[in-house]
Amino acid sequence: VASGALARRGLLVKDGSALERLAEVDTALFDKTGTLTLGEPVPSLDHLTKDQKAIALALAQSSRHPLSRGIMFALGAAGVSPASLTAITETGGQGISGMHGEIPVSLARGALDQTGIASTLHIGEEKIAIVYADPVRADAAQTLAALDASGLESRIVSGDRHSPVRALAGELGIEGEGEMRPDTKLALLDTLKADGRRPLMVGDGINDGPALAAAHASIAPGTASDVSQQAADAVFLGKGLMPVALAVTIARRTMRIVRQNFGFAIGYNVVAVPLALAGLVTPLIAAIAMSLSSLVVVGNSLRLARVRNSP
Repeated sequence: VASGALARRGLLVKDGSALERLAEVDTALFDKTGTLTLGEPVPSLDHLTKDQKAIALALAQSSRHPLSRGIMFALGAAGVSPASLTAITETGGQGISGMHGEIPVSLARGALDQTGIASTLHIGEEKIAIVYADPVRADAAQTLAALDASGLESRIVSGDRHSPVRALAGELGIEGEGEMRPDTKLALLDTLKADGRRPLMVGDGINDGPALAAAHASIAPGTASDVSQQAADAVFLGKGLMPVALAVTIARRTMRIVRQNFGFAIGYNVVAVPLALAGLVTPLIAAIAMSLSSLVVVGNSLRLARVRNSP
């Protein structure tokens, strides 16, 4: 019932043990890009001329890099037509280049700005900086507030640069640390678990896979890498982050109802078995009593299906 309730609210749980562990978490660790943010970089292109936009689009549509796709979608939506380029080549970690007639052009990694995301459009000797913004999920602050109300301390652990991580952490009112490698995240998880904490890890990148697997419980967005989705205990869909808080809330309610059902079953048998041994229970009464006991347990469990959309 709990898994069904969460699925209707955008979170898919892999198995029952995941719900048990989600009910026990007391600390939430969030990756930044693609987790707290949408992972959809939006470029600022108003300062480009018509010809520059055409060249940028031609380069971008020849690449699958997220920054290139951001340029492609933005300029495509604006009705820009791509320039005619030749000899287009892409170098991993460097960018994509080509020839516009006799002029070399490229879209390459740019100097990092305060957001941590930038690229540079080269047209001959000319260099034009393109800055990107990665929107924060609309309900990120509300989700963190809900986790805080549930007694979970949240913090950002990201491989991004310190400045954008701390800026977002300040905006959301939590602690944040950047430039964390996969082994650094694992070390933090080990420290937390050694202190008796039960951390929840929420991340999306390939480098988050080890941390997701090592955490007490873990959740990945539906846009996460295959590695992260396989390592996580649950996956949330859509652009909202609230399913993470709902997962903790419903998991805790689930375990309370599990304990209530066990308590009822034990109490029922403590009363019913001696009566049956004493010959005070006829077969008809026993059949009715057993059916009623099952209905009570099922009815109690179905309360989980009526959980609200927010904790």
